[in-house]
Amino acid sequence: MRPIITPRTGPITIRRAVGRDAKRLTRLVRGSRAYEGQYAAMVADYRVGPTYIETHRVFVAVAADEHENRVLGFYSLVLAPPELDLLFVADEAQGRGIGRLLVAHMESEARAAGLDRVRVVSHPPAEGFYRGVGAVRTGTASANPPAVAWDRPEFAFLIP
Repeated sequence: MRPIITPRTGPITIRRAVGRDAKRLTRLVRGSRAYEGQYAAMVADYRVGPTYIETHRVFVAVAADEHENRVLGFYSLVLAPPELDLLFVADEAQGRGIGRLLVAHMESEARAAGLDRVRVVSHPPAEGFYRGVGAVRTGTASANPPAVAWDRPEFAFLIP
């Protein structure tokens, strides 16, 4: 496990995800309020499987208290090509600095892997979050119906 970090929510541990986390991560994605309404179809059948977790750098933020097994958020860093593929924070944990903590961890992992930039294709409602954590807008990813029926902002994290 990584060292304990304390954002506004209290102690949080970021650790590498393991296959047994797959169901919890899938529930977090499918249950996200950010994907309600017109966006619901995009995650309705989405699955974060054990193979995905073993193939990519997937990290989870967990409460470092009596709820140690409670997943507060997670991200997935794909190395080739470099992309922040997934970043989710549990609805009840949003606004507490966990997303910012996960981004800082991702940047550290990217730096350790020798990456100089990491691409992000953002969910439209998350655009403000990515700008707020230092991502630079690089363009727009076009809709790809039926999977994604809307254009999405594209960003890059520049890794010093």
